[in-house]
Amino acid sequence: MTNSTEAQKPQNTKKNKKKGATLDTFYGAKIQNTEQIEEDIQENSPKSSKGNRNSPQTHEEFESERTKNMEALWEEKWEMMQKKFTHLQNQFDQTVKENQALKQELIKQSQNTKKLEENIKYLTDKVIDLENRGRRENLRIIGLPEKPEINTKLDMVIQDIIKENCPEILEQGGNTSTDRAHRTPSTLNPQKTTPRNVIAKFQSYQTKEKILQEARKRQFRYKGMPIRVTQDLASSTLNDRKAWNMIFRKARELGLQPRISYPAKLTIYFQGKVWAFNKIEDFQLFAKKRPELCGKFDTENQRARNT
Repeated sequence: MTNSTEAQKPQNTKKNKKKGATLDTFYGAKIQNTEQIEEDIQENSPKSSKGNRNSPQTHEEFESERTKNMEALWEEKWEMMQKKFTHLQNQFDQTVKENQALKQELIKQSQNTKKLEENIKYLTDKVIDLENRGRRENLRIIGLPEKPEINTKLDMVIQDIIKENCPEILEQGGNTSTDRAHRTPSTLNPQKTTPRNVIAKFQSYQTKEKILQEARKRQFRYKGMPIRVTQDLASSTLNDRKAWNMIFRKARELGLQPRISYPAKLTIYFQGKVWAFNKIEDFQLFAKKRPELCGKFDTENQRARNT
């Protein structure tokens, strides 16, 4: 027996090769892997043969056709990219237009809000003015003691105040009668040590004005006790007037003859002229520009000293 062995034939590696996996490219295009592409090219490429001069496709023709296919593929992808870009551009343009419209609407709403605020301020000022005019016959008496014999006879107490402080009004035959008089607030707060104010409504506006003018000239008293008589005004107007208190006192110390006129305007007499100010900021700016007044009306420093 011969022990010769037959050489094993190499297996067909092509059959054992697995087909290459696919790769997803831009917008879903599928291209085989590199090994598979090279394999397909070798199979489809024309075989070089000296005797075969009638091959159906030359190598140059194959390369040309493959180039055209690749160009067509990329042309298709380019068109898809262009369409996507155009779509995104249109969306961007639409967003810009919507933003511009929203901006214009915001400007419009801001203008409307400003007008509403101006109208609210106008109506608020109008209501306050009407309230003040409704109190034009009233006087506010501050510092009148809280005693039962006074609270039950406020009308008679007011007449006593007029006799004690300005009897000339009675001598002139003025009508000093009052329609009503009451404490404010109506309920006594036991925690407050100061007496409540008294509001008196006179029948005659002229008489009320004469009493008020006399009260501005000198200190009024009731049975020897000091009291204050002022114009009765709306609470918001009274707060605006109180804001002038520190400046008012300093101006009086400097001999500027300060006065608070209706509704809450400060007037002073300076360098032979009468000056009027509606806002504290306006007065402070005025004082800073005058060497004689500069630094003397710093309200913040005065508050710090008081605290």
